[in-house]
Amino acid sequence: MANILDIRRRIRSVVNTRQITKAMKVVSAAKLRRAQDRALAARPYAQMLTSVLKSLVGRAEIYDPETGEVKHPLLAQRPEQNILLIVVTGDKGLAGAFSANITKAASRFLETKAGKNVDIEAIGRKGRDFLRRRYPAAPVQTRSLAETEESLETRPETTERAGAIQITGEHIGALGKLEFSQVEALAESAIARYEREEIDSVYIVFNEFKSVITQRLIVEQVLPIEHIGVPSVRQSEEMTEEEKKKAKEAAISAGVGLRSTENTDEGASQFGASQVDYIYEQPPEELFRALLPKYVGIQIFRALLESIAAEHAARMTAMDSATSNATDMIDSLTLVMNRARQAKITKEIIEIVSGAAAM
Repeated sequence: MANILDIRRRIRSVVNTRQITKAMKVVSAAKLRRAQDRALAARPYAQMLTSVLKSLVGRAEIYDPETGEVKHPLLAQRPEQNILLIVVTGDKGLAGAFSANITKAASRFLETKAGKNVDIEAIGRKGRDFLRRRYPAAPVQTRSLAETEESLETRPETTERAGAIQITGEHIGALGKLEFSQVEALAESAIARYEREEIDSVYIVFNEFKSVITQRLIVEQVLPIEHIGVPSVRQSEEMTEEEKKKAKEAAISAGVGLRSTENTDEGASQFGASQVDYIYEQPPEELFRALLPKYVGIQIFRALLESIAAEHAARMTAMDSATSNATDMIDSLTLVMNRARQAKITKEIIEIVSGAAAM
């Protein structure tokens, strides 16, 4: 049986670990509330932009009446040979299988695109490290979210590829203080490459956040735009009932609300779908061409905001489970220590009785 002193040391160690995990759970819960509020605040703007674009579709000439082809290049569909994949993971660990599930989904998607050229934009340290071990980096990478237009202009251009699947961009630490201007730069780069026909499609892998207990891992097509306001989901993976149960328990114990963003989407959608006759100062075709790139940017921005909220929710759930496991371990070690003490006391009593009987 283990020494009582050693067991006490283990108990103190586990108690200290439990204090750390409990504190991390509280911090993650606070960050989750802010991330949830920020994701909710971005929904009405995105929905109203979608509503305006839907209204413009009926007033602008999107298709050429002679050839029947779309006039805007972001709506043009062509056979996929060159693909841009944006993988959104976390920068830090201790979030359970959050980043691992995203990288697995990205790997499954890449398997379906075998034989095609895929450029990967890795957002988040965990995804970058995973992809680095498997795929080479491009000879000249694209800018990161923190770089400016001036720094991009000084970079040389190259058409060489390091492989069929290569990493063209690494964005580390961008999710800590995410701004729309940073995402807009990434969207403009992807749009410019798509218009020059360097890539034929753009996909993004992220964890869609509706609420703490309603999340799903999806692969969404960003370009070309098939239907405005309707996400083009190519792969989807829902949370299991066990994961939902753990997330709900962690949210309740941390005081985090279980509100969903779906109600916000429905309200904004109803407002946008009302029979409103917009008055345009510019021609509808000109407005449509100007707003469509903003629509792409806001879709990527929404994905990053939801991924941030989902990561904090995953970390809060993981720390809640770690705290519960630490409590169970303390109870188990305490029971072992009490048994050891009882055995020691019994042994001492037997020795005293035996000595007295011998006299």
